[in-house]
Amino acid sequence: MKKSIGILGGMGPLATADLFKKIVLLTKAGCDNDHIRIYIDDNAQIPDRTTAILEGGTDPVPAMTDSVKKLSSIGADVLIMPCNTAHYFLPRLKEISPIPFISMLEETARTCRESHGDTPVGLLGTTGTIRSGIYHKALEEQGVPCIAPDEEQQKVLMELIYGVKSGSENLDEGAFRKVLQQMKEKGAGYFILGCTELPILQELFHLEEECVDPTTVLAKAAITYCGYSVKE
Repeated sequence: MKKSIGILGGMGPLATADLFKKIVLLTKAGCDNDHIRIYIDDNAQIPDRTTAILEGGTDPVPAMTDSVKKLSSIGADVLIMPCNTAHYFLPRLKEISPIPFISMLEETARTCRESHGDTPVGLLGTTGTIRSGIYHKALEEQGVPCIAPDEEQQKVLMELIYGVKSGSENLDEGAFRKVLQQMKEKGAGYFILGCTELPILQELFHLEEECVDPTTVLAKAAITYCGYSVKE
């Protein structure tokens, strides 16, 4: 029996739309009826995850729990979150969820291992994601070496990430490309776009660097989990 997907969204809204679009585009389907049933709770009022992790800001779990309950009650069979940083709180959400989650981080780390072996990967993400070590742990479990941004590089990334969230048109492409070049010089053979706003920048800036897009990885994993085929 085919399963349905619940997207715990709003972190941010554009990233949620990007995941939904990728699920639709990557599902092998000949007509509307061949697509997956998807429930989306785009709750943009979920408190900022990085602020909660690093500065003791408002705990986002109560608002995320509300989404879990809503999505599970209306028929979702599996939950996914288009927010890398939010996975810091995934263990707590799993404790209260009556249906399973697919971890974006675990699926991405597995994909890195399968596609690039032990080649060092440059990890791009929010400061919360980087400092919390959640991606480092997932990659370490797969035996994938990781190169993280330094403080100045991280500042550039955060400005770009929050620029996308705010809909800014003044996004510094040159600064982003400089960060990538500096990380390549430190040994990064490819990159994880470890914040769901970064694939949007990749498309906007037409980046040539080889990247693993966790949003695409998550979309494919969810499609397969629900008993559908991924388009080649």
